[in-house]
Amino acid sequence: MSDSTEHRPRSKESDLIIIGGGSAAFAGTLKALDLNARVVMINEGLIGGTCVNVGCVPSKALIRAAEAHHRTSHAFQGIKTYSEVSSFKDLILQKDQLVESLRQKKYIDIIKDRPEVEIISGRATLKDAQTVIVAGREIRSKKILIATGSAPYLPPLPGLADLGIMTSTEAFALTTLPEKMIVIGGRYIALEIAQMFSRFGSEVTILQRSSRILPDESPELTDALTGYLRDEGVNIQTNVSLKSARRAGNEIIFDTEINGKKQCFSAGHVVAATGRRANTKNLGLEALGLKTKSNGEMAVDEQLESAVPGIYGAGDVVGAPQFVYTAAYEGALAVENALTDKKKRRDYRALPWVIFSDPQVAGVGMDERQAKTAGIDAHAVTLQMDQVPRALAARDTRGLITLVRDRATDQLLGGRFLAPEGGELVMEISLAIKYSITATELAGTFHPYLTNSEAIKLAALSFRKNVDQLSCCAS
Repeated sequence: MSDSTEHRPRSKESDLIIIGGGSAAFAGTLKALDLNARVVMINEGLIGGTCVNVGCVPSKALIRAAEAHHRTSHAFQGIKTYSEVSSFKDLILQKDQLVESLRQKKYIDIIKDRPEVEIISGRATLKDAQTVIVAGREIRSKKILIATGSAPYLPPLPGLADLGIMTSTEAFALTTLPEKMIVIGGRYIALEIAQMFSRFGSEVTILQRSSRILPDESPELTDALTGYLRDEGVNIQTNVSLKSARRAGNEIIFDTEINGKKQCFSAGHVVAATGRRANTKNLGLEALGLKTKSNGEMAVDEQLESAVPGIYGAGDVVGAPQFVYTAAYEGALAVENALTDKKKRRDYRALPWVIFSDPQVAGVGMDERQAKTAGIDAHAVTLQMDQVPRALAARDTRGLITLVRDRATDQLLGGRFLAPEGGELVMEISLAIKYSITATELAGTFHPYLTNSEAIKLAALSFRKNVDQLSCCAS
């Protein structure tokens, strides 16, 4: 099948109109089909949205490749290995092939033969609360789901947009490895891009406005990650105030002020990873009385319905959390609420998240500061990864694990992980929170010796015991 997704025009009336073609839109479509509804999906651009095309899939494929390349120069004693980036272009081609394959198999193919679904390519505009105009057609439905996602935006520095600054979208499409790169920002996307290109061989500088990278996380965690990245050669500058930017030949030059001192930074490639803006411009929300926030986000309630009855929102377009799996969850939830009387509310109490740096940063629930702000008598413990036998055997003891519990009930409230493959560890704490498993119960659960998961058992034991004084496998 070709990548064309426009098909099956039919009557102007449908049970549901979905504006968008990414994770939230597809999850909503599949939920509607489960409910025997007829759907019109209106999408501008590539089917699949951000994640499969320019976000999660391409970034994680390239991050894994960079990690494989990096590992060869950090082998065990007595082992000599060698790796080179022989063709960066071929690496990008392989990534593109994966993206195209997943777009076809996980998006286009799953609905292409469903007569209940019509997909229209084009820009949608709301005429009223039950009418959408697209490609010269008026389509009506009593229920509309807006799932138009978000896009990267540049920091508000005069003239920046005219200098050829890239976003993550363009960075993942480069076919030539940059010699020097500046990354503006110090959160999820900025750190992933910076470490990835540094490992491939680029000279990378991070310019971060805040005093720390990942400023919402604990200083203990962010200071450790900063040290690991700097050890790999990433130049991390914090407390950076961008004053001006200009182009000189093939390089872009930034005039900055750092802790009161003027400094200049230059590179041939600059990536702005300074946040995202919801795709609501020219959608017609204002004409219906639906105001948007400063970053374009549309307001919805906990059932994902807007102030206009029958119009729902899901995914990045309604703001944080902005993950592909939460977008899918919201898309399905919004459609179920729109087409039934269940009226379920969003529940993010046990939401896990991962930053694919190395070591990875992952979390779920509240940290100690958030718990205490909520009035809980919180008790936090931190286990360094050099206490974990698997990490010692693997010769990689970078990182730490912090668990937080309610001292009164022993219920787990949250966890933070800085560890190789930390994203694989966070789910155990997510399930413990979801199903009210206590720290004591977690500590008493079997965890195979010499696995990374044993770190969770050791951390849970740390609430009541000093693990330095325990033998291997002891509890």
